[in-house]
Amino acid sequence: MRTAGLLTAGALACAALVGGGAGAALADSPSPGPTASKSDAAPTEAGTAFRTAVAVRQSQKATASASSGDYLYWLFPADAGQRPAVTAKVTLPDAASRHGASTWRIDVYDGLRRRQPCMYGMQSRSAAQDAVTVELSCTLRPTVAWADTWSTDPLPGSYYIRLTATSLPETDRGLPFKAEVEPTVLDTGGAHAVDGKLSTPLGAKSAVEPDGGWASGWWTDRWLWTGAGGLLAALAGVAGYNLTRGRGRPSRVPRGV
Repeated sequence: MRTAGLLTAGALACAALVGGGAGAALADSPSPGPTASKSDAAPTEAGTAFRTAVAVRQSQKATASASSGDYLYWLFPADAGQRPAVTAKVTLPDAASRHGASTWRIDVYDGLRRRQPCMYGMQSRSAAQDAVTVELSCTLRPTVAWADTWSTDPLPGSYYIRLTATSLPETDRGLPFKAEVEPTVLDTGGAHAVDGKLSTPLGAKSAVEPDGGWASGWWTDRWLWTGAGGLLAALAGVAGYNLTRGRGRPSRVPRGV
């Protein structure tokens, strides 16, 4: 009964630790909220190079009108522990004015302008001459707080979106089209947490910040499980000691024997 009581008390203490830690994590972590205030209108244009890329907030739709063959650039922020994803929709020129099929593509680059591979999605797609729209998508690897210099792991900071037509009839160059892009992020928690962090997110000064600002980089939910695991190990040690130490000297044995 005593051991069961210890285990019950330990379980309650563990639950309190995890619950309290979770509360602290929620207090310290950015709280969810709207991606843009009423005054933050969605962009209606795009840049034509990395230097002129137009900033877009997370989960905000940006639109632009351009000519077929142009390169369009946007940038958005992604913090440590987030998995960035980009979707794009191209409204093609009128079918009667086109002379053949075309191929469209989106690429995503990190703050060092390194092209990041898409883990999921269709980042390149062909459109028939009579097609009306083309939809593209690209989901990147989770962003890590720090990586070796030789690594190509995605790091916190600005991410660039580039949209263009990689193949189209020469006579179709210059035809007007409309584009719509939306960057989103998925929080992955501490599953991809690493030791260390960047002193400053890449390109952070030239981009909008993530919702709630940039993370400090030291807190992940791994601290909760580390603390809970340590407490459970201590309780298991106490329970094992109580089970194996016995009840002491039997009362029927005379003193001095």
